[in-house]
Amino acid sequence: MYDLIMRGDRIVPPHGVTKADLGVRDGRIAAVAESGTLRDAAREIDASGKIVMPGGIDPHVHCAWHIPAIEGGEAQLTGPPAQVSRAALFGGTTTMIDFAAWEPGETLAQTVEKRDEAWAGKCHCDYAYHIMLRDRIPPERLEELGRLIDAGYPTVKIFTTDIPPSRRGRMIRFGDIWEIFKVIAAHGGLGVIHAEDDDIVMHMYDKLIGEDRAAFENMAEVHNALSEELSFRRVIRLAENVPGTALYMMHTSAASGVEAVAESRARGFPIYGETLHQYLMFTSEDYRRPRGQIYHTYPSLKSKSDQRALWAGLRDGVIHTVATDEICCTLAVKLQGRRIDDTTGGNAGVEPRLAVMYTQMVTERGWPLETFVELTSTNAAKLMGLYPRKGAIAVGADADITVLDPTAARTVRNDDLHESDYTPWEGQEVSAWPTTTVLRGKVVVEDGTFHGDLSDGQYLKRTIPDSVRARRSSRDFSES
Repeated sequence: MYDLIMRGDRIVPPHGVTKADLGVRDGRIAAVAESGTLRDAAREIDASGKIVMPGGIDPHVHCAWHIPAIEGGEAQLTGPPAQVSRAALFGGTTTMIDFAAWEPGETLAQTVEKRDEAWAGKCHCDYAYHIMLRDRIPPERLEELGRLIDAGYPTVKIFTTDIPPSRRGRMIRFGDIWEIFKVIAAHGGLGVIHAEDDDIVMHMYDKLIGEDRAAFENMAEVHNALSEELSFRRVIRLAENVPGTALYMMHTSAASGVEAVAESRARGFPIYGETLHQYLMFTSEDYRRPRGQIYHTYPSLKSKSDQRALWAGLRDGVIHTVATDEICCTLAVKLQGRRIDDTTGGNAGVEPRLAVMYTQMVTERGWPLETFVELTSTNAAKLMGLYPRKGAIAVGADADITVLDPTAARTVRNDDLHESDYTPWEGQEVSAWPTTTVLRGKVVVEDGTFHGDLSDGQYLKRTIPDSVRARRSSRDFSES
């Protein structure tokens, strides 16, 4: 007997779209069978006319994350896992990856324990952490990093800039990055990189402030495409000279970043690109709209030509995932900064991500459903060491299932969302909407009603597969 049978005529398993029955037992997919052949279940769901896909995976979120104080205000924390994960499930995303940020003076074990206090038993969906390093890295932490990678925490976040001047201590010097890459390579990890050239960024802060052009509308001049190009290429060349290193370039925002990733991949290096749905939908021109801060994250929005390059990178297999850089805060906090050096980054976007991307990829551009699923779920699972447990409708995989309804087209309104008191996606027309979300066999969202519980979320220890880390000639990781 199955716990759940789902019947659909547009199910998206790893290879092709099919009509089938899915049988779920003990939280896993137990059968993918010919349509109409499965019998005997505690519950059946008819998803005919809808799209049945693996649950979305967002590999880049920041929950319970520190937002620095600005003059006259107080420091804030972004929305907690309970709040963001609930919105994620409403939007069809069943797994999120956040960050455990190391602080000088603590061990990495303490870093993970501290992050667990904010997450364990407080998240509705499944989750994992990237280990975030910063500043100067003592030798004993490098030794511990190797053990942590071996223990199931294989992705390591590195900043090449402090971002705004007020956040000194984030940037890791290239000598230390070199040593980190040696550890990542030796232990089978993956470097996840925020790459901007700190000299260029800080020069542009000084320049614009000195010219009395410090309004946030000028943000794209500071976090510019040249900065992305210089830093991407420097990080890539360093990694290419440490055999066994693999890279995941977070929030690629410019054509220069896409080109740098493409050239390295052409040389056979295992490097992968991530972009964000706000880069795909907004440009630096949107900073000049009323409340233009709501569209901003770091690095900045870029030009229309950069945006076109990002879409081409997705189409051509240079950019592999679409994430959110989730920062769930109130509108007041998002608008509190008005300068290039104090504007709040991030995006309240985990809930509408799948609907917006389905609309843009499938409806507007005519891309195959399989490509949309790869870019919003499967590729992240493969790259982050979650596949095939996550990101696949296949026997043995977790029964994380999202049902998108093409008859539920709508205009995105914040009043209908579950995240914050604003959304940058207000007024976006979407051609489908998630109507059912299943997490490990449990129906957690159905027809606008939430059935999840804080005990549902599980931490996911991971191992990066050799196929992701291997050099290659022309084969893409998805073929291995």
